[in-house]
Amino acid sequence: MDWIERFADVVVRAGVNVQPGQGVVLNTDTAHLEIARAVVEAAYAAGAAWVEPIWSDGPMRRSEVDHASLDQLRASRPWVLQRTREWGEQGAAWITLVGDADAHVLDGADPVKAAARRVEESHARREAVLGKLRWTAVGAPNPGWAGQIFGEPDLERLWQAVGTAMRLDEDDPVTAWQHRAATLAERGAALDALELTEVRYRGEGTDLTVGLIPGCHWTGGGMVDDAGIAYMPNIPTEEVFTSPDRSRADGVLLVTKPLVLSGRLVTGLRLTFEGGRITAVAADEGADIVEAQLATDEGARYLGEVSLVDRDSRIAQAGIVFHNTLFDENAGCHVAWGQSFPFAVPGGVAMSQEQRGALGLNSSGVHTDVVVGGAGITVTGSGPKGTVDIIRDDEWVLG
Repeated sequence: MDWIERFADVVVRAGVNVQPGQGVVLNTDTAHLEIARAVVEAAYAAGAAWVEPIWSDGPMRRSEVDHASLDQLRASRPWVLQRTREWGEQGAAWITLVGDADAHVLDGADPVKAAARRVEESHARREAVLGKLRWTAVGAPNPGWAGQIFGEPDLERLWQAVGTAMRLDEDDPVTAWQHRAATLAERGAALDALELTEVRYRGEGTDLTVGLIPGCHWTGGGMVDDAGIAYMPNIPTEEVFTSPDRSRADGVLLVTKPLVLSGRLVTGLRLTFEGGRITAVAADEGADIVEAQLATDEGARYLGEVSLVDRDSRIAQAGIVFHNTLFDENAGCHVAWGQSFPFAVPGGVAMSQEQRGALGLNSSGVHTDVVVGGAGITVTGSGPKGTVDIIRDDEWVLG
């Protein structure tokens, strides 16, 4: 089976759904070269007018962190802001290939510098991809990523796992994703109908209640842009999600999957929330890099997403830890600190930052997902229609 060709086809056709004459931005790593070439080929075959690759590289990033000053790492560059805004105005498609070639490339680096972000650039990208562009993020297999999972660079074994998770083993993967997207959209509609005001996550080490914004919308499966073109922001995706009220999160949370953050591995992460804010951080490994990211801006310590995933997930059924947030977040329920999704509230995309903030949406230069789900997790929702079970012992039970 030609995994790479099938992968590229799903990314281009089910992911961003490239249209004839459209421009495409491809964010990728040097470790993904062969896959990136296949994605470019598929994009042009679908009618793309141009494809602009934006390359990253782990060792080059380490050089930057080691030698640039903190101010230089945080300084925004006018030409980057300009081109990002122009891509947004043109309605380009935005593809991001993820999959760390070396999860330890920043081991020993200054955690504050490793977590540094060019905040204005981050905001410009988020405004573009969350409001004007069709976008998708997809994990790209590489030997380094395989080594993180299996202890050896068994790329074929990784492709088998990714192929299952991404439904590349189906006769028609694009159609298979359209069917899965429809199921997730039905779940989102059922949650919308409940008019929930809060959700509560309970499991081993977790008891967290999160308030929701009145009238918020639950998204599942995929989205539709202003021109009516469907796309899938993440592949694989097994979630329904929304953005909560940033000021209403209280309790404790135990992260059930390892997290790769700023080139570092975080395990056994435990968070305490009070009044929406993360007030305490503990971990078996990597607490310092989490603290460094939470200090990047005021919004980093508040939630921007709550998400529901059950054991029916293809990623959960794979039974392995992918050491990649895009995959692992779809193995179980998760939340994310940092940036909210403006589309989670009616008219949110057109609002100013101040208007979004007044509603309770969070603003930040970061958005980091952490998994709280798995065996034993229960999620209930409460609102004017009462309290209902949504997930019980990791099984979706809401009708």
